[in-house]
Amino acid sequence: MAVSLKDPQDGDLGEVADINVTPFIDVILVLLIIFMVAAPLSTVDVAVDLPVSNAQPQPRPDTPVFLTVKGDLSLALGNDALPREALQATLDQRTGNDREQRVFLRADGAVAYRELMEVMNLLRKAGYLKIALVGLEDTGQGAAAAKP
Repeated sequence: MAVSLKDPQDGDLGEVADINVTPFIDVILVLLIIFMVAAPLSTVDVAVDLPVSNAQPQPRPDTPVFLTVKGDLSLALGNDALPREALQATLDQRTGNDREQRVFLRADGAVAYRELMEVMNLLRKAGYLKIALVGLEDTGQGAAAAKP
């Protein structure tokens, strides 16, 4: 509790319910100094000798294989419509029976996750295990472009 040192009208010093913030500010300043000193000490660099990778970067395919799941759940290989039953035969023809080739899978935003997983299971059953999901890159102008 604090007291008011004003000239009282009735001669009685009344109690004032205002908090004394001076000790609070002192504590905050001390904590600020402690954190300013301790913060640089917490970023200690640890020297780690990491092994060097000797793997060759994978070459990008000349013509990547894009499989698209449209909003109506139909499939398209590149720009050509593709029935689900002919997926394996068409992929084999497009890749030259190279099942190690990566298939880039992209889907409409309205396609449910379950439907996308069914298409991935169809690819797995067809023997294509290297699947890359294609996301959309925001160009900053509201338009999006596909990026593998």
